[in-house]
Amino acid sequence: MYCFILSFLSCSTKEKVQEKKSKKPNVILIMVDDIGYGDIAALGNKEIKTPNIDALQSKSTRLTDYHVSPTCAPTRAAMMTGHHNYRTGVFFTIKGRSLLLEREKTMAEIFKENGYNTAMFGKWHLGDNYPFRPQDNGFDEVLMNNGGGVGQTMDYWNNDYFNDTYIHNGKPEQFEGYCTDVWFENAKKYIGNQKDKPFFCYLSTNAAHSPYWVDDKYSDPYKNNENIPNPAFYGMIANIDENLGKLVTYLKEIDLMDNTILIFTADNGSSAGSKMGKGEDRLDGFIEKGNNAGMRGVKASMYEGGHRVPFFIHWKDGKINVGKDINALTAHYDILPTLIDLCKLEVKEDLKFDGSSLVPLMKGDNSKFDDRIVYVNTQFSTDPIPWKRTALMHKNWRMVEGTELYNLDTDPEQRTNIADQYPEKVAKYKAEYDKWWAEISPTFVEKPYFIVGNEAENPTTLFCHDWHTDTFTPWKQDHIRQGQINNGFWRVKVAETAMYSIKLRRWPEESHLALGDKAPIRPALEGTSVSASKKGKALVIKNSRIKIQNIDMSKEVDLTSEFVEYTVELEKGETHLETWFTLDNDVEIGAYYAKIEKI
Repeated sequence: MYCFILSFLSCSTKEKVQEKKSKKPNVILIMVDDIGYGDIAALGNKEIKTPNIDALQSKSTRLTDYHVSPTCAPTRAAMMTGHHNYRTGVFFTIKGRSLLLEREKTMAEIFKENGYNTAMFGKWHLGDNYPFRPQDNGFDEVLMNNGGGVGQTMDYWNNDYFNDTYIHNGKPEQFEGYCTDVWFENAKKYIGNQKDKPFFCYLSTNAAHSPYWVDDKYSDPYKNNENIPNPAFYGMIANIDENLGKLVTYLKEIDLMDNTILIFTADNGSSAGSKMGKGEDRLDGFIEKGNNAGMRGVKASMYEGGHRVPFFIHWKDGKINVGKDINALTAHYDILPTLIDLCKLEVKEDLKFDGSSLVPLMKGDNSKFDDRIVYVNTQFSTDPIPWKRTALMHKNWRMVEGTELYNLDTDPEQRTNIADQYPEKVAKYKAEYDKWWAEISPTFVEKPYFIVGNEAENPTTLFCHDWHTDTFTPWKQDHIRQGQINNGFWRVKVAETAMYSIKLRRWPEESHLALGDKAPIRPALEGTSVSASKKGKALVIKNSRIKIQNIDMSKEVDLTSEFVEYTVELEKGETHLETWFTLDNDVEIGAYYAKIEKI
């Protein structure tokens, strides 16, 4: 009898072990915002305390020469698709160029096709309208803030990181607590509900993006330190670190840590962890204060500090749980092919990537990576221009904008341009770039369009943040408060020939402010050192106008109304929508918000 019991228990244990081995790994991809390589203690920062990030780093495979795009949306596009951001239609963060082309297949869609449940929490920044939203791109569960950061024009009015309203599966919903806490707590609830079946969880914090607002208990330890340029920025990182620790503890409690692929990375270089010297360019200059891991440039820079960021990956059951550095040149568009490889996902044969799986590197085979070239850039324009704010990377060499050449082995801070010393290398890199540009530039003819009149989102509200324009775009709520003078157009695809209502607003709908109102002062944030914002500016709007398809109409404005409404018949097809508000001094601006509904 005793032997039988032992035999039974042995078989039962073997079955459980076998079941655990055969179960697909879960994936949690943590993407933090604006945190650079030098903003983490384990990577050399002696001023900041990040014990939980450090603990993960110590038991992970680390990419030490890993590069992303220098700004938010382009990185997210490349990460989600395995394509260079140029191929996805995402060139910048505003001006209608943060929208992921409809034809792109995302990481979430691939996981979903392979039996995974999918969820995202936090910042998306690849479009807030159909067909660009997360739920249009493979995510089953979505809790997000609109736009690229709190206080941008598409963000819910007067969000301030605390007790804010976010978009939950397409509907606005208010949540208690600090934004980062909300993302992590809701991610944990989701994980708990999904723990018996495989899931892909994209946990993408809007912190530590500006504005730098956080409870003083996190920022106080970093105040009055002359080596720290921005205590609140470090406080936001401290809060992220605390939440990461809670997540790891929870995964262990529910026995999911071992079979979960946990990734920690960032979307671009540091925004506030270091400060330029006097007279230096604000993006591309040399660092005087703070920690930037010895690199030149910060977020949005074409130099190393703008795009080399942390990347840690941990998976105990996959034997990726020992501290190990990979020093090969890697990039954001390598991550999707890597996860497909690790999770043994099936993809259609015609789906090709610009990136490559990093699994061979993890096994010591660098043959595919030894001679590769990686291009990163961010374009402050609506259409790409060759070499503009571009870094070509090859081994230890960096070519910037086609005219500057640096050897990081001898000049890690990129202080001395040695292009004139290596004419043959310059010529080679230019030829490689020309070849790459010739291959990728034909894709630029594809344009992203907001689709109106589709049941997936009717009505839809368009934001000035997405105007196509050659001038500066009002992309923060403060710009709207102050009546920023600017205009542009939206690319719109009408889904169905029908009658449509177009409502033009000066303020967002949830504010309930009339066209002639002045926004009230936003109160100071309790528990923080943040002062109240400035009072908004009233605009005296005399007239309005819309232009779409063959329609060009004008209407007088009632300043006591929240909007001016047009009813028009639109034909199915692609078009542009332009709007105007004429002020009492005859200055013209665009309507900051346009709500379109098929009626």
